[in-house]
Amino acid sequence: MMENVTLNTILTGFAQMSGWEIAAALMGVAYILLAAKESQWCWPFAFFSTIIYTVLFWEGQLPMQALLNFYYIGMAVYGYWLWRKHGKTEDNLAITSWSLSNNLIFIVIGLLISALATYYLQVSEQSKSPALDAYTTVFAVMNTWLMAKKILQNWLYWVVIDAAAVVLYMETSYYATAALFVLNTILAVAGYISWLKLQKQQSSTL
Repeated sequence: MMENVTLNTILTGFAQMSGWEIAAALMGVAYILLAAKESQWCWPFAFFSTIIYTVLFWEGQLPMQALLNFYYIGMAVYGYWLWRKHGKTEDNLAITSWSLSNNLIFIVIGLLISALATYYLQVSEQSKSPALDAYTTVFAVMNTWLMAKKILQNWLYWVVIDAAAVVLYMETSYYATAALFVLNTILAVAGYISWLKLQKQQSSTL
């Protein structure tokens, strides 16, 4: 459990980090950096990163995380197609902001589905951390769609999702990945600020 985690344990986790996990993590960081710049090339990095993580999490008894990354593979293809399609036309896919009501509906739906998924994982005993596994997966699945559609608030949701993922990976001994998700949380804040500026620039040109 997290209370037994020491600095030495975390450093050992880094030392034991496989080459595949390092590659997946670095490509994940590249995805976030490029997405913050609205670059369509963020999606190929996401595609290859999630293929690796799908296998790693399945072998590590985190089935929801494995399914999440399998879903990411498809969304990476969709996101690349959508961003590339609009990038070739005058009708660029603009960054838009959701209303409070839309965000509340999004959150409520996510909480309900997450609660059901948590119950299933607890009963089936398929996950080492049922609640965190379920909630991070469900909201990440929903939020990836917001990212592809360039909804501004997706970055704020990523801040919460990535922070929760840090706890999940610490609890399940993925210490190196947990440390990288701390970076992802910070990058999500930077992504929000970047998109907020880009949205204002888009509005000023209309």
